[in-house]
Amino acid sequence: MPISLVPLREASDAIVATFNRWNNDPAIVHLIRPARSEAELVAEHQMTVADLTERLDTHDIFLIYDDDRLVGEVNVIYDAPHLYDKERGSAWLGLVIGEQTGRGKGVGTAALTLLANRLRAQGVPRIELGVFGFNEAAHRLYQKLGYHEIARIEAFTYWDGQFWPDIRMEKRLD
Repeated sequence: MPISLVPLREASDAIVATFNRWNNDPAIVHLIRPARSEAELVAEHQMTVADLTERLDTHDIFLIYDDDRLVGEVNVIYDAPHLYDKERGSAWLGLVIGEQTGRGKGVGTAALTLLANRLRAQGVPRIELGVFGFNEAAHRLYQKLGYHEIARIEAFTYWDGQFWPDIRMEKRLD
C-alpha cells in the first residue's frame, strides 16, 4: 500500500465530480462539513470547476493515492482566519478519505505523515485542525500522530440529533 500525495495544480471536471461525490456521500458528509440542522446536513453541495479553481488560489490541495487509486484529499490553508492559535505561518488542515477502500487501512496516517514532513521542510511551525466531538476514530488518529487538544468550540456542528463541539488540535513541527 504505497501512499502518495500528488499536488493538485489545475481543476478538472473529473476531480470536481469526485470531490462532489465525496462531499455529498451520506456515509461521511457529517465528518466533513459542519451543519446547524439535519436539513443542512443532508443538503447537497455542488462544486464547479470555477469553484475549485478559486479554491486553489487559497489552498494547497494534495490528492491521496493508494497505489494508483485516488482515495482522498488533504488540503492546507496558511494563516487561515479560523485558526484558534494565530501564530504566523500556521497551516490549517482538512482531510477527506472519500473512498471506502481507503478507510481504516492506514491511508490517513500515511498521508498525514507525508504532509507533516512536507510542511516541516517548508518551515511551517505548526499544523492546526478541527475534529468534531463525535468523530472518535479521527480524534485517536490525530493523537497517535502527535496532535494535542488546544481548545473546544462548543455546539459547533449538528449530527445524530444533537450539537457537538469542534475539538481544535495542533501539532508542532519546529
